[in-house]
Amino acid sequence: MSNYLNDIEQCIRVLENGGLILYPTDTVWGIGCDATNEAAVANIYALKQRTDSRKMIVLVATERDVMQYITTLDLEVFNYLKTCTKPTTIIYNGAIGIADNLIANDGSLAIRICNDEFCKHLLKRFKKPIVSTSANISGAATPLTFSYIDNQIITAVDYVVSHRQNDTIPSEPSATVQWLADGTPQILRY
Repeated sequence: MSNYLNDIEQCIRVLENGGLILYPTDTVWGIGCDATNEAAVANIYALKQRTDSRKMIVLVATERDVMQYITTLDLEVFNYLKTCTKPTTIIYNGAIGIADNLIANDGSLAIRICNDEFCKHLLKRFKKPIVSTSANISGAATPLTFSYIDNQIITAVDYVVSHRQNDTIPSEPSATVQWLADGTPQILRY
C-alpha cells in the first residue's frame, strides 16, 4: 500500500475513534477531527489553547455536502465560489448536523469545499465533514509548511500524515467570506 493510501486508512481509523489528525489541506497544514463529534472538537480547542468562542473551519468534499449541513442555503454561493482564485471558506447561516461547539452563537458555520486531492479523497472515504484549523497554538504564527509546526502539536495528535511533509513552498490560509442573508458576499479575509 502506498504511503498516500496508508495515510488515508490511518486517518479514517483515528477519525472514527474520535481522535485528532495532523494533515495537509488545500491551504496550510491542519489539525482535524470528525466535525460531528463534540468531544473530538473540544480536544482540538484544548490542544490549541483556544476558547470555543473562536469557531473553526469544516472541510467537505462537494457542494452536496454543504447542502447536508446548511438549512438556508443560497445556491448562488456555488457560482460565486467558481469565480474565486484561491481556496475560499464561506460562513453560512443555518448550520445543522454538526458538533454544537463548531456552530457560532448566531447559528453560522464556516465551511470550505476542499479541492486538494488528498483531502478530497479522505473526505469522500470518511463520509463526514472534517475540522480544519491551523496547526498552531492559538496566537502563534500559522505554520506555512510542515517544518514550521511546533513539536507540541505533532506529539499531541493521534496521527501525523506523511504525505506532503517535505513540501517547501509556503502555503497560506484561505480567503474567508460571510454569505449575507441578501445573497451578497462580505469578504472578511483575502
